[in-house]
Amino acid sequence: MDTERLPGCYRHPDRDTGISCARCDRPICPDCMISASVGYQCPECVRGGSGTGHAPAANAPRTVAGGLVSADPQLLTKILIGINAAVFLAAYAVPGLAVQLELLGRYVEYYGAPVEGVSTGQYHRLLTSVFLHVEWWHVFGNIVALWVIGGPLEAALGRARYLALYLLSGLGGSALVYLLTAPNTPTLGASGAICGLLGATVVLARRLRYEMRPVLITLGLMLLVTFVPLGGGWSVSWQAHIGGLVTGALVALGLLAPVTGRKRTLVQGGACVAVFLLAAAVIVVRTAALT
Repeated sequence: MDTERLPGCYRHPDRDTGISCARCDRPICPDCMISASVGYQCPECVRGGSGTGHAPAANAPRTVAGGLVSADPQLLTKILIGINAAVFLAAYAVPGLAVQLELLGRYVEYYGAPVEGVSTGQYHRLLTSVFLHVEWWHVFGNIVALWVIGGPLEAALGRARYLALYLLSGLGGSALVYLLTAPNTPTLGASGAICGLLGATVVLARRLRYEMRPVLITLGLMLLVTFVPLGGGWSVSWQAHIGGLVTGALVALGLLAPVTGRKRTLVQGGACVAVFLLAAAVIVVRTAALT
């Protein structure tokens, strides 16, 4: 009887199918077949622009958020890890660089020096501080967290949406730090952005109806580290953690809204713009109070 079975899909061998790609002739199941000008084609042929009458990406496989499925679904996470490591090394190699990149609202470096900080127009500090670390254990911990949390999230969202989430989460964390922290208190680190990724992971798990217990345990541990003093001569910026967490969750709610087509693009873009404007409003209010 086995000789009478239909061939298995080349991407899902356990699924028998009688349909083959019109271009490469490989067997494809209903989840893999994409309508072409003649018959059906597999995702690889469509991605290569094989004559469907559309742009190569028009019918390409997409993530749950509508992003393109890429060959390396964790490439952007690797790049972000590389940037964090590079800035860490640069801060050691270039004297005074860390002071120019860390988040400070308003300060004077020495008597008679000009006033510096975000409130003087140095808004780059709100994002450069997100990539800055001055202790090896700090950058190492954040890199591990970024790989563990960010990698799967990038694969689920797609690169563009993932990058928007990361940067907006970092900005949201920095905005709350700027608002609630003494202006001469330096703050740095990727924790705010990573907490944003964790907030988005909670939303994603809920959206896909995954088992919530592991995600909630991770969230609980993050909150424990945020609010319970652990000693060791260092402190955690709860403002960055909570600001990033809330921002990431809000962005994810927009990116994973249950809509399709052009409406989904509008909802996603609108959510990102709304979150950015909210962070900008917080920054403007704090700047006005300090100047």
